[in-house]
Amino acid sequence: MKIVYSEKHAQHDPQHFVVRGTKLRSAEQPERATRLLGAATEAGHTILPPKSYGPAPAATVHTPEYLDFLQTAAREWAKLPGAGPEVVPNVHPARAHASYPKALAGRAGWHQVDTGCPIGPHTWDAALAATEVAATVADMVLAGENHAYALCRPPGHHAYADMAGGFCFLNNTAVAAQRLRGKHERVAILDVDVHHGNGTQGIFYERDDVLTVSIHADPDHYYPFFWGHAHERGAGKGEGFNLNLPLPLGSPDAPWLEAGDKALARIHDFQPTALVVALGLDASESDPLQGLKVTGAGFHAMAEKIARLGLPTVLVQEGGYLGDDLGRNLVQFLAGFEKGRGA
Repeated sequence: MKIVYSEKHAQHDPQHFVVRGTKLRSAEQPERATRLLGAATEAGHTILPPKSYGPAPAATVHTPEYLDFLQTAAREWAKLPGAGPEVVPNVHPARAHASYPKALAGRAGWHQVDTGCPIGPHTWDAALAATEVAATVADMVLAGENHAYALCRPPGHHAYADMAGGFCFLNNTAVAAQRLRGKHERVAILDVDVHHGNGTQGIFYERDDVLTVSIHADPDHYYPFFWGHAHERGAGKGEGFNLNLPLPLGSPDAPWLEAGDKALARIHDFQPTALVVALGLDASESDPLQGLKVTGAGFHAMAEKIARLGLPTVLVQEGGYLGDDLGRNLVQFLAGFEKGRGA
């Protein structure tokens, strides 16, 4: 399989992560991508660099003020008296009837939904490169490739049009889907990350041309908590074009694959002509975040099911953290996908 990867991801190495009041090093480390790259290379896949697009792909799904904030926040933050090494908000507005602030601390709270998305000096460069990886793979599929894999880091599916969150800054999955819309009237997104793809859902929530489907751990008890519930079905003309399939914490292969069957049936009914898979590997039984208990065989089986749709497909890397099986699970998924395609 053709894989697109940028070394620029390593410029983002977040240090600030608060769990239950305790400051830890972020689970979203550069080693995630290098492990995935190493496993894919060893398995014989073809590694390609991204094209250079600049911020244009990101601008198709994100607001101008948000992109300006991401580009300038670290530089402006460093000028503040007593500022730490990363932009981390200490206030978050309830946005109803709120006004957009001028102060950087206020803008940080407006655009960073939690403390899991600290902005360092080169976060913008790394996040922008990830959108270029996604756009490159989308263009490959538009040009005739049946499928390809965007090894994106930092991940993106928690990023809204104007908010970062959950390790995510720019929504790579949404960028790929929007780019495919240039040729395809209907595009489906299937998110198999252990966390609900709330940012992706938010970007397309009122649209009927992009179907969003997410299989994830029940947000009643798991991040992102506020989004990802089964009753969220879209709004306006997008009503009925969002499907959430939450699973009990600790669910193993069988219910995960059953949810996959429901997801694929809905996608089939939508009749898209292209697909984006938000490939989170953090549903793994060995992932440190411990939301679900999916095995390598489960990833292989899910990939086979997805591939049998026969759609031009962009695979976009989302979560998956430093467990023993991270690289192996990627190889299993890619092998399952190619088997389902008859390769």
